[in-house]
This record gives sequence, C-alpha cells and structure tokens, in this order.
Amino acid sequence: MIDDFNLIATTARGNERAMCNELLFLLKDELGDSEARTSKTKIKGLIVGKTSCDPLSVIDKLREIITERPYEFRYALRIIPIQKVVPTDLTEIKKAVEELAKKMGENQSFRVTIEKRFTELHSKDIISAAVGDIKSKVDLHNPDWIIQVEVLGNLTGVSLIKQTDILAVIKEKML
Repeated sequence: MIDDFNLIATTARGNERAMCNELLFLLKDELGDSEARTSKTKIKGLIVGKTSCDPLSVIDKLREIITERPYEFRYALRIIPIQKVVPTDLTEIKKAVEELAKKMGENQSFRVTIEKRFTELHSKDIISAAVGDIKSKVDLHNPDWIIQVEVLGNLTGVSLIKQTDILAVIKEKML
C-alpha cells in the first residue's frame, strides 16, 4: 500500500484492481499526472492513490469529467481527498487536525466525520482528539468545514474539506 497517499477511492468488493486501473487512467491520461500511482489496500473495496496534483483540485477536475463523460467512471463509488497522512495515533491525529484547522475561521462551523477500518480506537476518542482545542462551533447538519478522518489500519488520512470536496460518483452521474 502507498504510505503517502492523498486520495482514497471506494468501489464494490472485488473491483479493487479495476478501480486502481480506472483511477490511474483518470489521473495519468485525463489529468496529465505522469507521477500518479494507485494501490490496493488490505481493506475490501478501498484503494489509495497518490497524485502530484493538489487532491482538492483533482476532485474538481474529476467532477468535470463526470459531467462531460460519465462513462469514464465504471468502478468508482466515492473519491476522497486526503491532505495529511499520519500514523494511527490519537496524538498524531490531533497534531494533523490542528495544523489543518488553521484555515478555519473562528465564526465558521465544522463537523468531524470518521471512517475507521482495522483499528481498536473508538470513534469517540478519535473525535475528541480531532476536535482538540478548536474554538469554532460544531454543526452536524450543515457545517462550513468537515474534518475527515480516514483510519486505514496503522495509517490515518486527515483532511479539512467542504461538503462538495468528496466526489460521490453515482450521485454526480445522476445530476
């Protein structure tokens, strides 16, 4: 598995290899990232990718491709940008979120979303670590920002994103 991934993609179980190829094609051929890499994980239905481009701008470009050529997406369900990868440790997660949360204004709201796989950590503990000393208000339904914490065994991907920064492929195809 790629340790310094900055994209996570979900697919149906059994389609991991096809999803790796699909994402690699999109990154290399469609977006021109010759350094792009993808890898299966030990988690069924989940792959990781590494792009030399900004992962948030990759999501925007992929959204444009879905609009113009939805048939390019056959295996992808969701594609999530990752801004920091840290060891799965509450202190490391807290540090990563604190660094990313500097972009958040005091009057802005946030929500923490946890996706955890192959870990003994409890969601409540991860949320407590992620929130840390953030002074902004929590809004679970319509936040300005989402603190996305993706635990993949011994590695955790963390992002501070908007609701529109996660690419939900099926939903986008229906628009």
